[in-house]
Amino acid sequence: MKRMNTYKRKLKKLIKIILAYATIIYWKIRPRQHTNKPVAFLFHVSKWKQPYISAFLEDYDVRFVPFDYRLKFLRFELEKYPEKVFIVWGFHMDEELFRYASHHEIAVYRVEDGFVRSKGLGSMHTPPYSLCIDRKGMYFDASRPSDLEDILNTYPFHEDKRLMEQAKHSIKLLIELGVSKYNHVEIKNIGEIYGPKSKKRILVIGQVEDDASVLRGSFQKWTNNDLVRIASEENPEAEIMYKPHPDVLTGRRKKQSNPDDIRHLAKVIEEPLSLVDAFQTIDHVYTITSLSGFEALIRGLPVTTLGAPFYSGWGLTDDRQVIQRRKRKLTIEELFAGAYILYPMYRDPYTKEKLTLEETIKRISNQD
Repeated sequence: MKRMNTYKRKLKKLIKIILAYATIIYWKIRPRQHTNKPVAFLFHVSKWKQPYISAFLEDYDVRFVPFDYRLKFLRFELEKYPEKVFIVWGFHMDEELFRYASHHEIAVYRVEDGFVRSKGLGSMHTPPYSLCIDRKGMYFDASRPSDLEDILNTYPFHEDKRLMEQAKHSIKLLIELGVSKYNHVEIKNIGEIYGPKSKKRILVIGQVEDDASVLRGSFQKWTNNDLVRIASEENPEAEIMYKPHPDVLTGRRKKQSNPDDIRHLAKVIEEPLSLVDAFQTIDHVYTITSLSGFEALIRGLPVTTLGAPFYSGWGLTDDRQVIQRRKRKLTIEELFAGAYILYPMYRDPYTKEKLTLEETIKRISNQD
């Protein structure tokens, strides 16, 4: 049986390679396709995501490049279209591709899920309601500027009264409807999970430790266990609650540090628990770079960040990593307006229609 499974894996890999090369050969011999739009070549986009992402890129003629492409063959297709951009999912680094883009003066953008994403997890293949396309970097990469950072540094929020009203209304709507980035976990009785509260309560938010949001968002390597230890040392009289990342809990992503090693310091919450419920009875949140830190901020909770997520450095968080590029103080509403309204795009993944943030929140809330 083991030998048969090995054979199947090798065969599957071989078929994928053959199909990739067949596609590349097809690109080489087929004529240039007529288009009135610039061509967007998208890299490292999983097949299940492709129909949803195309709807967000209506200004481009979208071409999805197979994962197993070879640039020496792909260039035959690239050279047919003088007006083009490269769009890369997440933080995949293909040095050869980036050198080619630089040499031929091709813009490289990055795309990622937005901050109000869907009912279920992306790892469950749940389609996204929002995407962020960044022309400079990516919001979670603290090592370089991003479009989001530029918005937060320069946008005249105090002059845009309508935007600020929209931000206030959207924050209120998120809180009232209990909507987060992901919304797949049923409401729980937090008293039964956390137990009675008798002292200050700290929530430590775990992340997938080898995820790009941690690797690119923190200059120092931290583990979830490090985070628990720091929270415990800085709050010796408090009760520490540690919530591992849902993808780690479900086994979709591998854990890098063992929660058993810090059980003497914290109560490990292994039952699936939404962030909205997890924040109940909490007095302070610790995270490395997780978006959950910002979701705590809009709910009025103080937040400590070990890394440099997009929401740190603006005077709202207890920051352990300083980013000198972040040059001004912002209010919660201003930070929210930049990150949740100006930066992402929203669409219904089923009807493909454009949405506002408020419409997105309501549709996710009403989704079965």
